[in-house]
Amino acid sequence: MNRPILHQIHPVLPVQNVLAALFFYTQKLGFEIAFADDPKDPKYAGIKRDHIEIHLQWRDDKDWDFNVDRPMLRIVTQYVDSLFEELKDKEVFHPETAVVNTDWQTREFAFYDLYKNGLTFYQNI
Repeated sequence: MNRPILHQIHPVLPVQNVLAALFFYTQKLGFEIAFADDPKDPKYAGIKRDHIEIHLQWRDDKDWDFNVDRPMLRIVTQYVDSLFEELKDKEVFHPETAVVNTDWQTREFAFYDLYKNGLTFYQNI
């Protein structure tokens, strides 16, 4: 019997407006649209950049009434400083966002998307 192998993971982030999220991820973070269930009013879409794919799913306004913790993605990258430089003028960071070395031997920076989903980009040091 063949041993099952896990190849990829496609996290699904909740968003209030898929079109706005697509704009943010493509125009600000350099992703491409992988697919969308409807070109004019998508409720579910995928974005990709290099070897990762993230899915965006519309959530009803009532789902946002509660102060629920949003997902935090940790995305492994090479050249984290170069990625930071690429994104720093795109108006996506909090003014105090910086690349830091951590106690767990990574170099990373983190910020939130339009809907408070956390994104951390890091490399091992």
